Amino acid sequence: MASKNTYDFVLDCSVTMAWCFEDEGNIFTDNILSQMVDVKVIVPTIWPLEVANVLLLAERKKRVSSIQSASFMDALTVFSITVDPSTSHRAMHTILRLAEKTKLTIYDAAYLELAFREQIPLATLDKDLISAAKSMNISLL
Repeated sequence: MASKNTYDFVLDCSVTMAWCFEDEGNIFTDNILSQMVDVKVIVPTIWPLEVANVLLLAERKKRVSSIQSASFMDALTVFSITVDPSTSHRAMHTILRLAEKTKLTIYDAAYLELAFREQIPLATLDKDLISAAKSMNISLL
């Protein structure tokens, strides 16, 4: 995946977690996973918190064990995933206004804003986020 920028795409939590839970994966998420060794992706600062929260809730519901959860987090570290250092700074203005405009949550708007700012595609399964990206002419994987 060629990009004018340093990163190939913005990865969201929905795609990431589909790699953890077999019943949530599909051809799209499997293809992204197979590319992860060759690409550089960027995520907003909310991404690690979202991933950890999904894993915690899955542990509480006995969907995964703590060992499986830890193994999944360890597996993510082999990929070139950069946490954007400026997302939090942009939350109180740019992302807030974007969330108002698109009717997204602040969390989802953070992914959208990052893809827009970096001028790179967004990888998501979230229907509202897909719709907002299309309305802003942001490429999707």
